[in-house]
Amino acid sequence: MKYLDEFSDPALAGKLLDRIHEVTTRPWAIMEVCGGQTHSIIRHGIDQLLPDGIEMIHGPGCPVCVTPLDMIDRALEIAAREDVIFCSFGDMLRVPGSERDLFRVKSEGADVRLVYSPLDALKIARQNPDRQVVFFGVGFETTAPANAMTVYQAQRLGVENFSLLVSHVLVPPAVAAIMESSTCRVQGFLAAGHVCSVMGTREYPPLAERYEVPIVVTGFEPLDILDGLRQTVTQLEAGRSEVENAYPRAVAEHGNPAARQMLEDVFEVTDRSWRGIGMIPRSGWRLSGKYRAFDAEYRFDVGGINTEESSVCRSGEVLQGLIKPNECAAFGTLCTPRNPLGATMVSSEGACAAYYQYRRLDLAGSGATS
Repeated sequence: MKYLDEFSDPALAGKLLDRIHEVTTRPWAIMEVCGGQTHSIIRHGIDQLLPDGIEMIHGPGCPVCVTPLDMIDRALEIAAREDVIFCSFGDMLRVPGSERDLFRVKSEGADVRLVYSPLDALKIARQNPDRQVVFFGVGFETTAPANAMTVYQAQRLGVENFSLLVSHVLVPPAVAAIMESSTCRVQGFLAAGHVCSVMGTREYPPLAERYEVPIVVTGFEPLDILDGLRQTVTQLEAGRSEVENAYPRAVAEHGNPAARQMLEDVFEVTDRSWRGIGMIPRSGWRLSGKYRAFDAEYRFDVGGINTEESSVCRSGEVLQGLIKPNECAAFGTLCTPRNPLGATMVSSEGACAAYYQYRRLDLAGSGATS
């Protein structure tokens, strides 16, 4: 199948690995931003095939994982209301809030529904004019256009019982926050190809120049990631810090103009809190004034809910690349996919889930940190 077999060819992978080994003369720490890339790296053992000096640092690019705890609690508060039909993608249903998750609220009688598109939620709202229908809009720039289009359609059709609980975050400010952290060890980035397919690459050259760090836009198949690593290591060895596009079949410099225009109309930039990381200025979107009537946070007055993270869960350190998942004492014991302490063990893109699923189960103190 195109892009599955073609970009998983073992012979080509071997050649790319040989090239990475040939150009590597020093140790380097490279962060893959996206959780989808993390899963591909762990699933295929790419990190174990690289030269000994190259360390892959798993970044915060899992939208479910970085959705802050207080936003989850706001969702739970809204979902529990008798007049609400709460709609969400499936990967949010088991993300733990302070005391429960959406599955628990559903079991207690709330009308929580799994949908496959925000437009499904809008359809439910039109079918149930006597109920409030809320869609949980979570994600990076990748999922935001569909959510923006749904709000646009709701306004155009006059569907007043639909609203969006918005928790959208943006990648470039997160890259800046990582580089400005006192604990930062990152020397190069693999940027998320699907984000750049929407937004383009124009936001990244200023970051590469300011922080003197190479940024290579990369896809998700094994050959995509290996070629992105080859280009990153080549830059590092040459002392260059530029933006390169290793995913040209999906990414253009200007991204998707129609999607960007919709985003600019429906959303406006705001400060956002990231789970386990904290507040990053101008790192998210909220509905613009033109569409504020469709903002569930305002409609249900839940903006004042604030909570504290678990003292046992170290997912924040995982999201910042400070530790590997199996360096957390709770990993695989107190924290498993069935009984997660944090979102990184629940999400299909979470680093902890990747380590658990693909049997990187060596626990803290065992010496296995790759």
